[in-house]
Amino acid sequence: MSAILTARERMLGRLRAAAPAAPEAVDVIDTAIDQHYLARRAQAPLLARDRIAAMQAALRASHAQVDCVSVDTWPALLAQRLGEHGVRRLLLDTGSAEGQALRAALPPAVETLSFTRPLVQWKSELFDTVDAGFTIARSGIAATGTLVIAPDAATPRTVSLAPPLHVCLVYASTLHVDLHAAARAERWCDGMPANLVLVSGPSKTSDIQQTLAYGAHGPRWLWVLIIDDLSAHEGGQP
Repeated sequence: MSAILTARERMLGRLRAAAPAAPEAVDVIDTAIDQHYLARRAQAPLLARDRIAAMQAALRASHAQVDCVSVDTWPALLAQRLGEHGVRRLLLDTGSAEGQALRAALPPAVETLSFTRPLVQWKSELFDTVDAGFTIARSGIAATGTLVIAPDAATPRTVSLAPPLHVCLVYASTLHVDLHAAARAERWCDGMPANLVLVSGPSKTSDIQQTLAYGAHGPRWLWVLIIDDLSAHEGGQP
């Protein structure tokens, strides 16, 4: 026991005697991170059109259904697919331009609902009868196929979490190469939303044998529509 204590004391003595390293300044760390990502992007640059292809590939690898469609055609396409999927109740923000466009294109058999009541007042109805939720992404991260969603009062986190089908619309002009580019371009450091949600595929989990199961903790299906609006944005982001 004395030998163990002696070894322990020697180790602690060396730690106490070591001079603490001066912490790096935050701006030095930020510069190093920026340089790392700039060098990596310089080796494999992704133009705006390339980001669409990368986003699609990453989402499909995560078992999401993804299509790139025009600004004018997406409501009719989505309305048709929702009907074919058997959706009867759709949760969406009818106050948004996209929500209004989709509602106008839906067949009469599909009922639209707005999130206007406190969750506690209609939790059972929401979880038992709503087939799909429709959201609009703030932006997307092409490298990982990630949707950046900023929930608000009209479209809270529940819309993308509770229904078995999550449908998300993201504009091609908002796609970033990677997470670092998204944080920098959108200046998250100036006021990151308290509830920023990153979605990279349908909900999934696995058991000890690594067998994947979808829909255990959220939507079983994720449909993504990438709206090709690049021509209206002079070729997209720089």
